[in-house]
Amino acid sequence: MTMIIDLSSLGRDPKPVELEFAAGQIDLDESAELIEASLKGEVNKDAAERAHLKGHIDADVKMACGRCLETIDKHLEIDFEDIFVDSSREPDADEIQLESSDLDESLVPDGQIDLAEVVREQLILQTDEPVVCQEDCLGLCPKCGGNRNLIDCRCEENEIDPRWAALKNLN
Repeated sequence: MTMIIDLSSLGRDPKPVELEFAAGQIDLDESAELIEASLKGEVNKDAAERAHLKGHIDADVKMACGRCLETIDKHLEIDFEDIFVDSSREPDADEIQLESSDLDESLVPDGQIDLAEVVREQLILQTDEPVVCQEDCLGLCPKCGGNRNLIDCRCEENEIDPRWAALKNLN
């Protein structure tokens, strides 16, 4: 199946959507790296000519631990529903009043939904929160930058705050 859905080809009856994405097919910026993902769902038009895409994404990504920066694999399961409107159907006025329901809609150029971009957006929304490799991750040493899970640098033990150095000699 193609990764592009043409809005003009949609009707009221739901059309199934099923795609697989491999590493490198979707760029997640700095937040994560895609290992693989799959999208299963359906798309149809409503009476107002808006396309509704409802689906489920299963994905495996590589992310950096928010404390020690080690790479970890994370499995994501995302249920979503998006509404798309052909940008050519929108008014050209510079100022229009939006209803709260309009904020849930995405404008699509040329009446085409790029499913890879939909999956990319959903994955970025799920990977913007920092994750940790383990609950008791010690992170990086602020002095030497070493991973405190792997080394015992003792930087904090050996360094004395100069404001308290004079007290060291008192016994």
